[in-house]
Amino acid sequence: MKVVGISCSPRKNGNTDILVQAALEKAKEEGAEIEFITLAGKTIKPCDACYACRTTGQCHIDDDMQALYDKIAEADGLVFGSPVYFWSVSAQAKALIDRTFAYSPQRNLKNKPAGAVVSQGRDGSSAALQTFYSFFMGHRMIIVGNAAGFGNEKGIVKKDEATMARAGAVGKAVVRFLKTGKL
Repeated sequence: MKVVGISCSPRKNGNTDILVQAALEKAKEEGAEIEFITLAGKTIKPCDACYACRTTGQCHIDDDMQALYDKIAEADGLVFGSPVYFWSVSAQAKALIDRTFAYSPQRNLKNKPAGAVVSQGRDGSSAALQTFYSFFMGHRMIIVGNAAGFGNEKGIVKKDEATMARAGAVGKAVVRFLKTGKL
């Protein structure tokens, strides 16, 4: 059983990375093979609504998303993370979400357990989490949980034991669902 965590932050080793990795660490403790992916430094262009994926089954845009399609589809469970930017997810997260439209005809993500973690400076975690939840529901994934951390300073989320525990619980919930089929 493999759990893939994707940090959709443009900043490496920041609070979003820390929260996604906390979730993955607990998933590993529960017996999962894990993989951490960061979108920092990657280029994921926006969907151009060409609908090529509807006829070919593939997105025609040649960028770093191509390497992610198989990793996401082959994962048994997923954890997504994003910083909160203007009361929503980052542009990187939104581009990734939109580009998963290519999965829609095959429903490659249907029934996969997924959780979300967000880091925020002050406000907006509810709207960011709702964006992830809408993404999960659109692909008929199973929502297993969420965590939200506070603070802009790089690494500050590590000092918040409750948030770190909630992030870990997201990873545990993904594995629990994979093992039992229950939330």
